[in-house]
Amino acid sequence: MTNKQVTRDDMAARTARFDHLTPSKQAFVDTRIPEHARDIFNVIGAGVTEDPDLAPAITAADGFNVTYVGADPGKGAALHSHPTVEVFIPMSGRWAVYWGDEGEQETELGPWDVVSVPVGVMRGFRNIGDSHAHLMAIIGGTESGKVDWSRSVLDRARETGLALDASGTLVES
Repeated sequence: MTNKQVTRDDMAARTARFDHLTPSKQAFVDTRIPEHARDIFNVIGAGVTEDPDLAPAITAADGFNVTYVGADPGKGAALHSHPTVEVFIPMSGRWAVYWGDEGEQETELGPWDVVSVPVGVMRGFRNIGDSHAHLMAIIGGTESGKVDWSRSVLDRARETGLALDASGTLVES
């Protein structure tokens, strides 16, 4: 195999500095539901965001996407699934990752623990610590598809004024 040569500018386009990332507070349909308020930072690739204005810091998603999530205690993502594997790695604090059709199963994670949720499994997560914390989510695939939300989540989101159009993009309802 021949080694590829890249310039400093090439690598700069593939570097994300946390203090330069701009989060979205409304990247998903569930984010107006109080217990699901969180900041979403698209780091590598667009991932599965439903906010068409949330651009990733690094656009070259070579088979995976990386997102950072920042949330206050008790807050996190509602039940959803993906057509790809999703990996969660707490970077700070304590997090619960729950799964099942009603979120009836749960595991607790601390910094640098890792859980890999299989394709098609309903899952969610929340900050169970006592301060604001960050979680890394890695989604497989360059084209990761769209989020499949629990019907109850979509109904509650609609009550907040948010819905998804036919293409899975956020719209005011």
